[in-house]
Amino acid sequence: MQRRFHSSCDFRKAITIEELRAIAKRRLPAFALEYLEGGAEDEVTLRRNRDAFERIAFVPRTLADVSKRDLSVEVFGKKSPLPIAIAPTGSSGLFAPRGDLALARAAASFGIPFTQSTVSTLRLETVVEGAGGQHWMQLYMLKDRSVTEAIVSRAAAAGSEALVLTTDTVVFGNREWDRRHYVRPGKLELSSTLEVLLHPRWMWDVLVPNGMPVFENILEFMPDKNANPVRTRAFLVRQMDPSITFKEVAWLRSIWPRKLVVKGVLDVEDAGRLADAGVDGIIVSNHGARQLDGSVSPMDVLPKIAEAVGGRLCVMVDGGFRRGTDVVKAIGLGAHLVLLGRATLYGLAAGGEEGVKHALGILREEIDRTVGLLGVTSLSECATRLRPASY
Repeated sequence: MQRRFHSSCDFRKAITIEELRAIAKRRLPAFALEYLEGGAEDEVTLRRNRDAFERIAFVPRTLADVSKRDLSVEVFGKKSPLPIAIAPTGSSGLFAPRGDLALARAAASFGIPFTQSTVSTLRLETVVEGAGGQHWMQLYMLKDRSVTEAIVSRAAAAGSEALVLTTDTVVFGNREWDRRHYVRPGKLELSSTLEVLLHPRWMWDVLVPNGMPVFENILEFMPDKNANPVRTRAFLVRQMDPSITFKEVAWLRSIWPRKLVVKGVLDVEDAGRLADAGVDGIIVSNHGARQLDGSVSPMDVLPKIAEAVGGRLCVMVDGGFRRGTDVVKAIGLGAHLVLLGRATLYGLAAGGEEGVKHALGILREEIDRTVGLLGVTSLSECATRLRPASY
């Protein structure tokens, strides 16, 4: 009999992240699915992000007592029950109603951090008040520094525990498959618009209540406060600043009172300079393979970066994580925490808040099983159980 995933749209029947992905594919219109799935240009980096995990093998021990297992890690001096957090992802409202709130509530129920994007479709205050838990705020350095500073001030007032500066999108990546759905940025092709009609449940859940989601965090800074999604996106594109340097990191450090994280680090020298600049953490990331096609996988450079600065700041990583085994490999290579992007968005698209919880539950179970099968009782012991796949 040919192997295949079940054809149900019930997210509760999914037993892997890949099955949640299959449900999300059936539910979302093509333009939204492409935004979620796609990478830059030929998607070499997108494939590389996944291939990197296959180059790492486990060497398990046997006859070890693994009846009690500890999956916790230390992040910014505090114990976290799992080695995962939810990464910042823009336009989450495309996948489920009030998507950012659903992601944040799911994260809070598992005791892990949620990172909200500047281009989220809900105001940060709405998410903090509605979800509780550990809220981190992602930031783009915009040309109008008063807008950037206002977002920083709002995050501080709301109680965000960390500020996450994304540095790898000062020039937008060439996401060709995504672009093919649009006549111009934000304006769908007729064929893509008609294809939406094949997804009535998505239309009823997402479009009917409030129309196409907009970037509510930046809406107040626009000349037209009732701007549509096309105009809000165009405003953001104009505001991205390709001139930023380490000076802007120092400026943020001077005005932000809590943990400061820089996302988009792939170079060991950059990691060292950021440690010298006094940041509290970095995220080793290639932006989910959506920026520079042909760049290295975060997993390939993680060991050297962790060795260089892991004792000075919190080293986090994202990019292509789909299994608990992937997470354990990253922790074994020196990461303190793994951030999840698409994996939790598949759950969101498949089943809203409960779908995200289901995705997190799948990963928690897989991480726990992996630790036990390795013959160790904590994540801190996993480093000794990794070898190159050619071992």
